[in-house]
Amino acid sequence: MWLVGLPRICKGRLSRSRILQNMNTVRVKLFGISYMGRPLQRSKACADYSTLAEVNDNIDNGTGKMTLAKDLAFVVEESSKADERRAKSRMELKRSLELRIKKRVKEQYFNGKFIDLMTKVIANQETLHDAYNCIRINANVDIALDNDNISFECMEKELSGGCFDVGGNTFSIATKGARDEILVLPKLKLKVVQEAIRIVLEVVYRPYFSKISHGCRSGRGHHSALKYISKDISNPDWWFTLIISRKLDACILNKLISIMGEKIQDPCLFDIIQGMFDAQVLNMEFGGYLKGHGLPQEGVLSPILMNIYLDVFDHELHRLSMKYEALNPDVHFGGEQLHSKLRSWFRRQLKGNDIKNSSKEGSRIHSCRFMDELFFAVSGSKDVAIDFKSDVVNYLHNCLHLDVDSEAEILPSAGPQAICFLGTLIRRTVKESPAIRAAHKLKEKVKLFASQKQEAWDVGTVRIGKKWLAHGLRKVKESEIKHLADSSSLLNQISCFRKAGMETDHWYKFLLKVWMKDIKTKAAESEEFVLSKYVAEPAVPQELRESFYEFQKRAEEYVKSETAMTLALLPNSSSSSETITEIIAPVNAIKKRLLRYGLTSSQGHSRVITQLVLQDDIQIIDWFSGIVCRWLRWFSDYQNFAELKLIIRNQVRKSCIRTLAAKYRVHESAIEKRFDLELSRIPSTQEEEQEMEHEKSPSLAFDNDEALMYGISYSGLCLLSLTRMVSQSRPCSCFVMGCPAAAPSVYTIHVMERQKFPGWKTGFSTCIHPSLNKRRIGLCKQHLRDLYVGQISLQSIDFSSWK
Repeated sequence: MWLVGLPRICKGRLSRSRILQNMNTVRVKLFGISYMGRPLQRSKACADYSTLAEVNDNIDNGTGKMTLAKDLAFVVEESSKADERRAKSRMELKRSLELRIKKRVKEQYFNGKFIDLMTKVIANQETLHDAYNCIRINANVDIALDNDNISFECMEKELSGGCFDVGGNTFSIATKGARDEILVLPKLKLKVVQEAIRIVLEVVYRPYFSKISHGCRSGRGHHSALKYISKDISNPDWWFTLIISRKLDACILNKLISIMGEKIQDPCLFDIIQGMFDAQVLNMEFGGYLKGHGLPQEGVLSPILMNIYLDVFDHELHRLSMKYEALNPDVHFGGEQLHSKLRSWFRRQLKGNDIKNSSKEGSRIHSCRFMDELFFAVSGSKDVAIDFKSDVVNYLHNCLHLDVDSEAEILPSAGPQAICFLGTLIRRTVKESPAIRAAHKLKEKVKLFASQKQEAWDVGTVRIGKKWLAHGLRKVKESEIKHLADSSSLLNQISCFRKAGMETDHWYKFLLKVWMKDIKTKAAESEEFVLSKYVAEPAVPQELRESFYEFQKRAEEYVKSETAMTLALLPNSSSSSETITEIIAPVNAIKKRLLRYGLTSSQGHSRVITQLVLQDDIQIIDWFSGIVCRWLRWFSDYQNFAELKLIIRNQVRKSCIRTLAAKYRVHESAIEKRFDLELSRIPSTQEEEQEMEHEKSPSLAFDNDEALMYGISYSGLCLLSLTRMVSQSRPCSCFVMGCPAAAPSVYTIHVMERQKFPGWKTGFSTCIHPSLNKRRIGLCKQHLRDLYVGQISLQSIDFSSWK
């Protein structure tokens, strides 16, 4: 009987878990087993419109019941099925591939070291295939597509046997012109090997990196570094940054390999790294070019190798911090005396010359490192800051063989001058309390009212002056002013050749010059100023003029005195404010980028980007929206972000409209109506703030991991111009690694600038190697858009594809 009813169960509109529940309940009744308890409420909710109403009633009235553990098991099963149905994001796929490699790396850990990583892990076919898929994910290529361009079996044999030809898998690009510079880049096979090595080294060293390191790590990137400086560093007295520089040479490489030898025992791995150095494809330079822009010369191994090399410095900073903080037994921070067993023990261990440093009272050291950019803050006297800086410079120079600019200035944190770090300006300002802000409110209102009256007065007087000028042009006669000019002058000779009826205008301009010279208006700001101050105001009644200037004088005096008087009445007004650290976007540097890239003129007006005119409409809009997206990601947490949004509205968006208007040769208003929906991607309202809040949600935090998105999220934006269409006689495939699509067009890269330091990350490409200038690349439409909006970087392009 019960088995006959099973087909009816499957016909109902029930979920799979509900069907399994009923089947298990039927099985319980068949075997005569009963469970006391109430029926499941979940079964009632799922059977509203099914054909199992009777069966459910019988089950509810009986004693059968699913256990809580089985019910939760069904929920877990349903959620897992739902996760499988949901498409994974790019970074989720990349993390899953790295986790697979991580399991293989952990299996090679013996007696405190990782052994034979090259032969057992890196040379493994599965590892190489996973690394290749990571490259394709970075290039936004579907990894489900089959690509037989690489034989992983042959690569495994070559790597395991130590016969992999590193030099044969590279290609060189020479600089055109007088400067002879060569850039060596890896081909696809070597790129796969480098990616596999990068993932393996990340697995090995990620747990050991110091907390002060924020460069290209999971959960520790650009925003975390600036957040630490602005939120966690309390009341610094002095701060400074150090500029280190050194190209990768044999001395640095030997030191790096010795550091890696403490945790890795694998001569084959070190040999292939040495081979990359000999082939000049291991592009790693301290302070030489910016990191994280996705530029080809950065090298995929640069961030991890740099973090490994400077991790020794991070631990030395911890020792130096303990040296300066623990020596003084009476150090107070925030009213709390720091007595700890660790500091007491450390103080007892210091002997001899270090004891004299115990006079350095109240010292506290803060440090932050973003790859090769170093920031330090010191709470204490300037002598302590000088001694600490000297110790840091000596260690970097003597132990790590790095060149350091020892002339870097130590600035007071409370001073007006800001310090530059990570392409930002950092300064300390006083945050006003609500009481003080209320005291300033009335002053601002009076100041605004006075400025409005001044503006209305200027507009009125200028209008009077223009009417006077127009009246003079209509009434003056040439016979009345002709005698003012010399008959032998050049001005008189030129006027003889003018048409009839135009002599009056000509002579009146001469009269104006004579008058302006007489009243000495050479230093006047503008013509409106002359008309207002020298024409209109003298004609205004004296009582009206004196009353207006008396009002402006009283308003200015009130603005200067009222705030001080009000603050004096507030209790504890001096202690009602606090000092905070502000992160400021370099607006002037951004404006210079806009000028250098041709988006604006020298006067700040938006211009047409002629290199984009021949491209499709959506591509033009993508290029401009890519600038905005990069700015929103990079500068979203800065204090002056409102000023940056004003630049987006007034210059970037306007330049996009004018570029489209130049393409179609129509008015700008017609372009705004025609591309209203597309231009919404370049926000002119508050929509960008909502988008940023959406990106900050926990669900998308994984996709914004800088360790996975290195060189993509903030990749430099290049200016590409359409050079020619690909012909049928010479077809061209997309240059993006792993992309099988055809490229309908070829584009030319325009390197607009070469700036090394400081690293202003403004959405534009900086410090691109000059050999890439005017380099032609073929791109499909999808990857052209990805490059414009920042979904891929130039590291995903195979520059050796052009034949």
